[in-house]
Amino acid sequence: MCGIAGLFIKDPKLEPELGALLAKMTSTLCSRGPDSAGFAIYSRGKGDLSKLTIAGPSTSFDIAGVAEKLATFIGNGAKSAVRYSHAVVSLRPEDVAKAEEWLTANHPDVTVMSEGTSLEIYKEVGYPDDVARAFGIAGMAGSHGISHTRMATESAVTTNGAHPFSTGADQCLVHNGSLSNHASLRRELKREGIRIKTENDSEVAAGYLTKQMQAGQTLGEALKSSLDDLDGFFTFVVGTEQGFGVLRDPIACKPAVMAETDRYVAFASEYKSLTCLPGIEKAKVWEPKPATVYFWEHN
Repeated sequence: MCGIAGLFIKDPKLEPELGALLAKMTSTLCSRGPDSAGFAIYSRGKGDLSKLTIAGPSTSFDIAGVAEKLATFIGNGAKSAVRYSHAVVSLRPEDVAKAEEWLTANHPDVTVMSEGTSLEIYKEVGYPDDVARAFGIAGMAGSHGISHTRMATESAVTTNGAHPFSTGADQCLVHNGSLSNHASLRRELKREGIRIKTENDSEVAAGYLTKQMQAGQTLGEALKSSLDDLDGFFTFVVGTEQGFGVLRDPIACKPAVMAETDRYVAFASEYKSLTCLPGIEKAKVWEPKPATVYFWEHN
């Protein structure tokens, strides 16, 4: 099952409503994935700072204390803020590696959910509506966002196992489907330095795209390459700092629908998720074609 929603804002006046609209879109998909949920929110970068979004092994873990210690250790104006079970540490890009090394040495049970100038990922076990409320997703602004509701089929129901997955700066992926060659790909990616933290095949897909882009491919080229290198059936929605893309496998057995107006582009697993969007009655609505890359980005 699983459900995906994505919203790319064209009209800057609509950016304050990103979180509220994405939360509503996701709410209609709860029955497709009641085990866990996650949200990737892209906001306009603030100056030259990067953000590390981190989470502990449970909701009772003192993530605020860890984030404060990390910010103090880094110095150079680093700051931390807590949102439910996650914390966001803002720091200089040149301090990111140092921060990740400190976390590995002092708190190996803490996971870096995302890193980048604009991306923040929040995900947790639980009913999707409850997860959205806990993190206050409806109150978040941004330029684009992706959400996922999960019905676990191939790995444990854990916070780390929930979508979205991020394996590169300002990159994330959500997935509906199943990959048959993820085990061999996982071993290959780890040998090439891509960090894979879970047994979820979707994280392997995210790592694959990161590896391809590190090798010089654009996101569109990496998605096209995945049609040859990833076995199975899938619908991917991926995010980058500037935009998001959609790809279905050549069979396209997983449901997908898209809508576009002069104010936004939207994706959902079911049309009912789009009905909350402004002007949807006049939108261009279509089913994305199999094996076809769709991508939108801000200038």
